[in-house]
Amino acid sequence: MNIFRLAGDMTHLFSVLVLLLKIHTIKSCAGISLKTQELYAIVFATRYLDIFTNHISPYNTIMKLIFLGSSFSIVWYMRYHKIVRRSYDKDQDTFRHYILILPCLILALLINEKFTFKEVSTSFCWDMITVMWTFSLYLEAVAILPQLVLLQRTRNIDNLTGQYVFLLGAYRALYIVNWIYRYFTEDHFVHWITWICGLVQTLLYADFFYYYFQSWKNNMKLQLPA
Repeated sequence: MNIFRLAGDMTHLFSVLVLLLKIHTIKSCAGISLKTQELYAIVFATRYLDIFTNHISPYNTIMKLIFLGSSFSIVWYMRYHKIVRRSYDKDQDTFRHYILILPCLILALLINEKFTFKEVSTSFCWDMITVMWTFSLYLEAVAILPQLVLLQRTRNIDNLTGQYVFLLGAYRALYIVNWIYRYFTEDHFVHWITWICGLVQTLLYADFFYYYFQSWKNNMKLQLPA
């Protein structure tokens, strides 16, 4: 654990807390993409398949449980809570997120740590966990797309929604700094799939970051161009 990894984890955690604060306090999910939240739920469900079989540390397990529980809770609130679901802008959140899942799965089967399909062996279950972990990386890289499209369509971004998306982007940017730090301080730390996915994900936020800082500098309401 280094300061950049910890900062990334805490920023990710704060982003979830900001979204939960909006849902629980204001009873609103306006400006939030259900499609993106569903993709994140899939990301965490497939990434943490080993949560009860591969214990790294209490911190690691607690963070996994938090992200799993919060992601499915947010989806439930947006779909079924009698008050919160009324504020969901279904007509604007029309990105076909399901088209992202199959390509990411196929890519994970073809390109993972061994660059190809793994041989069937006694460790087949562990091999599938590895494939699902890789799939979660690919899917997380593009999961924010429905949210960014929704913000561009509505152009009405409240403070909590803007902070939520900013913190999500900052979390990934901090993780890239963490990987660079580990590359220079740890032997054999080269995970090129993780690096590429993280870079793609961060680049998707570039436009949002620009307008976010412009609105902050000029003390104006955040708006994205159509």
